[in-house]
Amino acid sequence: MLALRIALRYFFSRKTHNAVNVISIISVAGVAVATMAVICVLSVFNGFNDMVFSHVSLVSPPLTVEPSSGKVIDDADSVAAAVKEVAGVSGAAPVIDEVALAVYRQYHLPVSIQGVPAGYDSIVDYSQTIIDGAVTSERMSTLGAGLLSVGAANGLMAFPGGYDFVHLYVPRRKGRINPAMPSTAFREDSVTVSAVYQADDKDADMPRVVMSLAQARHLLDYESEASRVDIGIAQGADAESMRQEIERRLGPSYRVLDRYMQQAEAFRMVNVEKWITFLLLAFIVVIASFNIISTLSMLVIEKEGSIGILRALGAPRSLVSNIFTIEGALITLFGGVAGIILGVALSLVQQATGIIKMGGDHAKMIITSYPVRVEWTDALAVFTLIVAVAAVTSVVARFMVPKRAIS
Repeated sequence: MLALRIALRYFFSRKTHNAVNVISIISVAGVAVATMAVICVLSVFNGFNDMVFSHVSLVSPPLTVEPSSGKVIDDADSVAAAVKEVAGVSGAAPVIDEVALAVYRQYHLPVSIQGVPAGYDSIVDYSQTIIDGAVTSERMSTLGAGLLSVGAANGLMAFPGGYDFVHLYVPRRKGRINPAMPSTAFREDSVTVSAVYQADDKDADMPRVVMSLAQARHLLDYESEASRVDIGIAQGADAESMRQEIERRLGPSYRVLDRYMQQAEAFRMVNVEKWITFLLLAFIVVIASFNIISTLSMLVIEKEGSIGILRALGAPRSLVSNIFTIEGALITLFGGVAGIILGVALSLVQQATGIIKMGGDHAKMIITSYPVRVEWTDALAVFTLIVAVAAVTSVVARFMVPKRAIS
């Protein structure tokens, strides 16, 4: 306790030589700025993560059921009926996902086809993302209408208002193939281009054609099969508890995925980038913290007279060493805590006002300001880093300050 009291006095008292004051301020400021940068960068990554989730949410269901093994659910209609009995489920619909070759006039493009039943709008409302034309799942079911992603529309040069059909070809699953007639190896169907959607998400905007479930089943020669069952949940329902309940009822033959699990690769990549950046910035914090060695060296020289008095009064050398070890830790901790407070404050200001804008042509951007969200776990991780750095640097500094001055 005595060493701590003396170290606190040395930390807050004004030094005799102005250079020592300046170097002390620089040491604290270096740690504070580096720590503030870590908090701000992690908060920006959180903001981008939220932005990705918001765009993915526009075209992905809250929950979806997939087979644990295999490509399709054999009796998807029965699975959908069983899911609808779970409290909190607002809708459940079999959905087909498959790859096909799309042909429109002279253009050819591999696309993902998605077959959805009437009423699917209550689970995923594509109308929020439509940029050209208009379509509903009911029109798909009755009129053979198709909804194209912006990637498919641009690749095929197919837009609403055209009189030609988009022809879809898939390999024939059943029956014999006549080698003399290669066309018999494929099944074909067609849709009209009724609307184009854009979700501003790389995966969602890849070439895709959304069509009726019945038409997709006919094209693929399916009866009651589907790739998955998409689930809508009632407003205010807890998606995670419902996911667990549905998974329990359906058994191990099925997997129930929420939106994060459906886009696991995208979110995993964002998190990997976030924590790699954290490690790089942590290295900068460590470098900034080692400035305390020069600060302590000058402080030892500054307090040489006081050290002499302590030694004359019988203070052991270990007490003097502990004083400067604690002093080094205080400098790092004070700078780190100040940096965390400044980083959180700056991030909250950015979150509320969007004062810091992104570079480039804002007219072509989805967002113009850096998205930000502060997480207390990030602040805790940074504080843990600061404590660890303070412990290491102060111990290192203890053995690097002039031995002559404290002996």
